[in-house]
Amino acid sequence: MATIFIDGQAGTTGLEIAERLATRHDLQLLEIDPARRKQEAARQELLQAADVCILCLPDDAAREAVALADGKSRMLDASTAHRVADTWVYGLAELSPQQPQQLAEAQYVSNPGCYPQGFILLVRPLIEAGLLDADTPLRCHAVSGYSGGGRQMVERYRAFDAATADALNSRDYALTLTHKHVPEMHHYSGTQVRPIFSPMVANYYKGMLVHVPLFREQELNGTAPTEVHAVLADRYAGQSFVEVLPYNSSDVLDGGYLDPTTLNDSNNMQLMVFGNDEQVLLVARYDNLGKGAAGAAVQNLNIMLGIPPQTGL
Repeated sequence: MATIFIDGQAGTTGLEIAERLATRHDLQLLEIDPARRKQEAARQELLQAADVCILCLPDDAAREAVALADGKSRMLDASTAHRVADTWVYGLAELSPQQPQQLAEAQYVSNPGCYPQGFILLVRPLIEAGLLDADTPLRCHAVSGYSGGGRQMVERYRAFDAATADALNSRDYALTLTHKHVPEMHHYSGTQVRPIFSPMVANYYKGMLVHVPLFREQELNGTAPTEVHAVLADRYAGQSFVEVLPYNSSDVLDGGYLDPTTLNDSNNMQLMVFGNDEQVLLVARYDNLGKGAAGAAVQNLNIMLGIPPQTGL
């Protein structure tokens, strides 16, 4: 039975992962004595004793945890500290056909960020198929529930009175275009140009939409939207957690609107292609705490341990 230690279990992602693992009988969760939680020696004991350590920590604390483990356990890091590091395997299993094997063999795995997963899985196959030039400047707009901001943002939103909640229903952020997810979006999507990323947080707990708009003639070399859809459908055929919906599907819309919360509490992602004669809109929908964070971590943990990826999901 594999032993797992979640360092940072009290945070939003840590709690979600612990909840998903709590009912598993094929794993043993190691827990630190609450009285010793802030003692470095106590943490180091568990970081070195576990078969896999899942790090749900700020970046600097994650780097410190890796140093404390001293190579004696495998690492699955949910922070941004190691996502573009050469010595770490990026934990997006659907990135390529080879990715699951690399994850299975890895000592160090970086769990992907929530926003980048949708962007990467939408864009990379089009670049690899030659439909989208790698040097094309791309834009990405996305919206997430407030749980994506961590415990402090969750507490802040839940403390709002009705008037404040209405006034702050949705807000743009990262307006200086330096969001911490941009490096991995750039690094793993295959694009040669740093994308413009414009995220928004909305007044609901979780659920996410990621949009990549494209001009057919100027950016897709005249490729028809149906061909774009066919490339994505072929690339993800047979995947357990990623589904490409029919082109221009009206079945997913509610009165013309797309609900970001439909896949909440799952590890599923839906990819969509909408378009007309001149323009194409690529869309990904998923749970920012599911496939976007804790679900992806459990999926990666399963692969690392040689367990079927769907286990516990």
